[in-house]
Amino acid sequence: MLEWTTTQEVSIMPRKRYTPEEIIQHLRTVELETGKGLAVLDACRKLGITEQTYYRWKKEYGGLRVDQAKRLKTLEQENQRLKRIVADQALDLSILKEVASGNF
Repeated sequence: MLEWTTTQEVSIMPRKRYTPEEIIQHLRTVELETGKGLAVLDACRKLGITEQTYYRWKKEYGGLRVDQAKRLKTLEQENQRLKRIVADQALDLSILKEVASGNF
């Protein structure tokens, strides 16, 4: 059994999945806080997210409304499902070609 020892205590925030609605709300909150003169880093700390997460969310969800963000997520999920179907069909087709040519 492995035992973990540390020389100093490090606090790591637990990972959480945010819904598109929560992400957009956080983006708006950071914008309001920075409008009041608070630095982006401080506004992010206040919400419990990293500055890197804020900029990644801003890149993906910046300017979207909640309904648009929901639609984006459903379209991305549908796209993933369709890509899997195409990959499975391509694999099936290659197997059938190999069997038909007699090289199995």
